Amino acid sequence: MTDKASPPDPRGRVLVIAGSDSGGGAGIQADIKAITAMGGFAMTAVTAITVQDTTAVHSVWPVPVEAVTGQIAVTLSDLGADSIKTGMLGERALVEAIAETLDAGATGIPRVIDPVMVSSRGDRLLPESAIDTIRALLIPQAQLVTPNAWEAQILTGNPVETVDDQRRAAEQLLEAGARGALVKGAHVAGDVIVDVLQTPDGEWLFEGPRIATQSTHGTGCTLASSTAALIAQGRTVPDAAGAARDYLVEAISRSPGFGAGHGAVDHAWPLREARHPGG
Repeated sequence: MTDKASPPDPRGRVLVIAGSDSGGGAGIQADIKAITAMGGFAMTAVTAITVQDTTAVHSVWPVPVEAVTGQIAVTLSDLGADSIKTGMLGERALVEAIAETLDAGATGIPRVIDPVMVSSRGDRLLPESAIDTIRALLIPQAQLVTPNAWEAQILTGNPVETVDDQRRAAEQLLEAGARGALVKGAHVAGDVIVDVLQTPDGEWLFEGPRIATQSTHGTGCTLASSTAALIAQGRTVPDAAGAARDYLVEAISRSPGFGAGHGAVDHAWPLREARHPGG
């Protein structure tokens, strides 16, 4: 690897390692849209091709391990990166290979780990065999880990059903080595959604009213990738997470309503606002 992987000043480059979503609402597609909307430059290493729409993940076709690690290696060597965001990965062997490739070529680059195990609509996306590997190899290297309540429960082994549970889960993830943990609250009951962020510097609570909508597909991908884009431009983790959450809330409220199931959010709204301020 060349020194392009670790630039002296953040330039907004985000390497996303995740699966593709044929419906365009989640995965790599959502990541690219969100990073672009946040002013970043998205690069990708595709881990799987999913056959999915707004109603379900119908099938998953893994990309060979060598193809995934090859995408990561050449991108880091040529273009470099200012942050790395992981999403849906796959089997244990792939997680191990990704961790090894990042350890070799991405030292010092902040990593936002979205431990995609359960989608926003409840689809299970990660085999049991890979969970321990994510705990052991990815969480300790994370600048920020962003589980939803279901994923936090899987990672910690404890129920995550209240805000206090979210706090405890975040504490456990820091104890596991992460430098920041954002435990999201959309799957915790209540009219107000609270996302709990903890870092060694303190705790931040981001909260707002629950929006009555089915257009929540890809919200986890969108939040993590927009946060990674802002970190890649030099923002602190709390500042990036707060701004990314504001972006996501507005994107949910403007959802276009495409599809018969859980639709996508409106990733592009800041770009339209920039073209037509106040319009």
